[in-house]
Amino acid sequence: MADDLTLTRRIVTSILIVTLAALITFYFPNWMFSLLASGMIGIALFEFFSLVEKKNIFVYKYFGIIIGMCVPVIIYFQMGNEGYFTLEPFFIVIACLFIFVRQFTRRDGSQALASIAVTLFGLLYIAWFFSFFVKLKFLPDGALLVAFLILVTKMGDIGAYLIGNYFGKHSLIPRISPHKTVEGTIGGLAFSMLSAIASKGYLPKFPYGHLIALGFLLGVLAQVGDLAESLLKRDCGVKDSGANLSGFGGMLDLIDSLLFTTPIFYFYIRVLMKL
Repeated sequence: MADDLTLTRRIVTSILIVTLAALITFYFPNWMFSLLASGMIGIALFEFFSLVEKKNIFVYKYFGIIIGMCVPVIIYFQMGNEGYFTLEPFFIVIACLFIFVRQFTRRDGSQALASIAVTLFGLLYIAWFFSFFVKLKFLPDGALLVAFLILVTKMGDIGAYLIGNYFGKHSLIPRISPHKTVEGTIGGLAFSMLSAIASKGYLPKFPYGHLIALGFLLGVLAQVGDLAESLLKRDCGVKDSGANLSGFGGMLDLIDSLLFTTPIFYFYIRVLMKL
């Protein structure tokens, strides 16, 4: 009964999120898309830093959130403008300098390494990785590329959840996530590959060879992203990163599988497909 209720909540929440994402991706200007990415990053960073605080590690929480939310906005302004150079690494360098200087002024100098490392890790892992969505959106047929990435990644999540929930018998890595199974992992990978192949209809320029490769690659990375966040949550002793999204948990729970697929997909189509 509880599983059925969770599934129902996931379906309702997914429909609402997909509808909003589709509207903003296809019908609204790029600045609105960038603001959506910025807001999602802000919520996810808040959840991440809150998890870290449960381990009694001091983090520059609100500074990190502000810097992280600026990354997609900076990318928006630099894309399509030849006079701009890549600014997001510059912002991360500035953040690093600020955190070190701020650390010099703290009375309690304990856990300095942990505080600096965790704050910068959050900016890299969440803000920078997720901001590749904005770069993707500015490419030719960017809206379709964004839709493809979300479809293939999230179909992997759906496949892993459904197959694992109903047919899973063998635990994958129980010390990290006791509910993830080998069967669910295989099911998620199959769903990702099938959805990638089915995307040929709206991405006719993509050869089937690339679609199959992307289906496999993104399917694997989606599973790794999900396990990566499970590892962090297990270390912090929590089940969900937050409680903002019914049926999913928090924003970080929603985007975890996208954090690795997004930058890798961007580099794949830029380097290997020359788009």
